[in-house]
Parts: sequence; C-alpha cells; structure tokens
Amino acid sequence: NRIVSRHRSGEEYQNNSAALKVPKNTVASIIIKCKKFGTTKTLLRAGRLAKLSNQGRRALVKEVTKNPMVTQSSSVEMGKPSRRTLQHSTNQAFMVEWPDRIHS
Repeated sequence: NRIVSRHRSGEEYQNNSAALKVPKNTVASIIIKCKKFGTTKTLLRAGRLAKLSNQGRRALVKEVTKNPMVTQSSSVEMGKPSRRTLQHSTNQAFMVEWPDRIHS
C-alpha cells in the first residue's frame, strides 16, 4: 500500500525501493499488479494447478528430443512427475510444436 501511494505521488521506482528498503523488482511487480487488477491483494484464481510448469514442460521436451528413451527417473523439476504425466506432457508439447507429426 505504501509503495502504490508513493508511486501515485510521482516517486520513481529506484527512490521508492531505496526509501522502503525493498528490491526494485518487487516495487515494479507490485505497481504492475495494482495497475492491472486495481488492488495489491492476492486474488482467487480458477482451476487446478498443472503438475508440470511451462518451464518444466519445455525442459522435458528438450530432454526427450535429445534422448527419446527418457524415463521416470529423469529429473525435470524438483518433484518427480509420474510416468503418465511425462507421457501426457510430452505428447501435448509435441502436438503443439510439430502438429504434422503423429506421436503415440
């Protein structure tokens, strides 16, 4: 709340972060969030979280293209996804990247 009020008064990100002893990136993300949603509170969101993040999915696809015999023991992220999750994620990713190829 203090960050947003200081920003509205015309203070720059750097001065704002120095005065409040908060990183510049944090100040910027709070201001962007306030501009986008009109509040700095964490809002509810719909849907279940994905088992693999987009970053994890990209890493998995990269690993599979190098070595098609990737197994469950492959460490993509901190959490070890199940074999079915790996299959589903790679199939979905390949369908998006190479729609003309058929993968089972």
